[in-house]
Amino acid sequence: MKEDLISLLLCPACYGGLRWRIDECSLDHIEQAEAHCRDCNATYPVHEGIGLFLTSHLPRRDLWEKAESGLTEYLREHPEAERKLLNVPLGDLGPANQQYRALILEENGNYVEAKKAWQASLPGLYTQEYLACYRSQLAHVLKHLSGSTGRVIDLASGQCELVEVLARELRCPIVVTDFSPRILRHDRRRLKLLTFYEPVSLLAFDARRTPFRDGAVETMTTNLGLSNIEEPGNLLKELRRVISGEFLAIVNFFPEDDKVNAEAISKLGLTPLLYRDSALRLFANAGFVVELENVQKGKARPTPESELLQGARPDALPVADTELTWCTLVAH
Repeated sequence: MKEDLISLLLCPACYGGLRWRIDECSLDHIEQAEAHCRDCNATYPVHEGIGLFLTSHLPRRDLWEKAESGLTEYLREHPEAERKLLNVPLGDLGPANQQYRALILEENGNYVEAKKAWQASLPGLYTQEYLACYRSQLAHVLKHLSGSTGRVIDLASGQCELVEVLARELRCPIVVTDFSPRILRHDRRRLKLLTFYEPVSLLAFDARRTPFRDGAVETMTTNLGLSNIEEPGNLLKELRRVISGEFLAIVNFFPEDDKVNAEAISKLGLTPLLYRDSALRLFANAGFVVELENVQKGKARPTPESELLQGARPDALPVADTELTWCTLVAH
């Protein structure tokens, strides 16, 4: 993480001030350090350049950890499946297996081949309308931020697709965040390989309890990140606490009358933010003024199952064909 980020940070558990001990730096990146809360005495390390600001009192499931560890365990028990995933020509694999191949390659640090496999999987996993809507939102966020030089905090960065777009086109510091240290380690290695790492800081925290001071964030973005936060609770009030400028969220909303997907969404604990009216109501209740920009609709279908990994499919939603409403939600 960058040294100049220190002035924006506090203890996410009690919002107390931090006392820092910096042990190792590389230019203006802090590689190893510890931050101690002056009030509750909590300790937050920086390890391998990643600031770890996770609190213990919020329950959370690391779905990336679960997916990758489950994949690793399955392939250990079925080595013939791994041989097929890695050795069969990429074009001969089904789209789900192309994406699982990408996960294995990424875990092994082969990010160039992983990206090829990931890109090859997309037309078979998603409808043309889905992909067109998604790419349009990435372009819209970039256009909205064109010319910006201020720091951008990207929430729930995941695979860093939006971060890569912003780092390639904008000259501004970017904070990559996720509550999974595992995915942030992947992101660090990938961004270094792509030579996009220099302006980047990496922070692990739960969006429901961030380590930022009140009003410290001028610009926050997220790329479908809201839909992946389970049991959001007071998430938006927490974001309102830290955001002094604007929040740009790429989102897709499910139809209110889609009962089949509604049941699956409810079981995942994601209901409020995956529906337009309830999402807007929650943003308003948290004190945001919201506009929906670049609104589009596109058909979506369940991602196909793997032919090699029993019952495995890349995405949990949708579970039935539907039409999603895509937009860039801009909250002030």
